[in-house]
Amino acid sequence: MYASVADLRDEGVSVAQASDARLLALIDEAGRAIDSFTGWFFEPRNLTLRLDGCGTPSIEPPVPPIELTQLTVGGSEVSVAPVDLVVVGAPVQPGFDGPRLTRTRGRVFPKAVGNVEAAGTWGYTEDDGTPQGRTPVEIRRACMLLALRWLSPLGTDDAEARNRWRIIEERTRDQSYKLDRVSGGGSTFTGDPDIDGIVARYRRPPGLGAA
Repeated sequence: MYASVADLRDEGVSVAQASDARLLALIDEAGRAIDSFTGWFFEPRNLTLRLDGCGTPSIEPPVPPIELTQLTVGGSEVSVAPVDLVVVGAPVQPGFDGPRLTRTRGRVFPKAVGNVEAAGTWGYTEDDGTPQGRTPVEIRRACMLLALRWLSPLGTDDAEARNRWRIIEERTRDQSYKLDRVSGGGSTFTGDPDIDGIVARYRRPPGLGAA
């Protein structure tokens, strides 16, 4: 999960507003939504991916590799040692533009459907000094914001709670204030500009290989 019950408690959600079980369910749902919006996930997961060889030295997996434990091409195991395979993955570094596996010594991934199997730990994580990295801070924040958005404060109408960011001007008898309009030029995933801005920055680049 990209956030914790403690994170939401720190944001002011009381036990009276939601039980731990409900908060866990909201966090899980928010994380799944973020995965769907961005096209990949942001925590270490152990998976075996089947990829298509393209007849070139490089293939682009659909999610960054953190650690490869086994690689087979056409049913034959090949070396994952750094001298034989250059891995661009996670924890991501500055300038990261997508995950990549590149064979060296003039070798290629023969062109065929599903002829490459890569087993290991995968996920888009950011560097925190550990081998696996951590969930990006902004993704954790987006998860919390989305969970909070789905959790209406007590005594607040649900529609009002979820759409309050849309208000651009309010007036009372003595005063008024106006908020900046949200730019319509970006992508819309949730309708909340704070969440959508984070999601847009972390979207998977188009054209990456499918598992």
